[in-house]
Amino acid sequence: VHLVESGGGLVQAGGSLTLSCLASGRTFGNYAMGWLRQAPGKERVFVAAISGSGGVTTYADSVKGRFTISRTNAENTVNLQMNSLKPEDTAVYYCARAIESRWPRGPSDFGSWGQGTQVTVSS
Repeated sequence: VHLVESGGGLVQAGGSLTLSCLASGRTFGNYAMGWLRQAPGKERVFVAAISGSGGVTTYADSVKGRFTISRTNAENTVNLQMNSLKPEDTAVYYCARAIESRWPRGPSDFGSWGQGTQVTVSS
């Protein structure tokens, strides 16, 4: 699978951004998808995940209530709506596909990754 993220950029604290991920292939709906992020000098961490059908979502505590993950299987896309952004949200954000039949809880549960998109939140 090939994953391509878009939508990153520079935003002021309190602002919003929507990240999008376009996936190749015909089996998009068979896999849970997720977003992870990596800040400078830190490990890559889980942000959010969504089931193949879109009916189940999960979020890291740090983004719960501010970020929303969604998907459109007919278009092979998964989005991350980010509201009330904080400077600590600054990171490279990665779209990823979960390993088949696995509900993702961390980076090791994902088998395919995009190239990442930079999100910078200024104070």
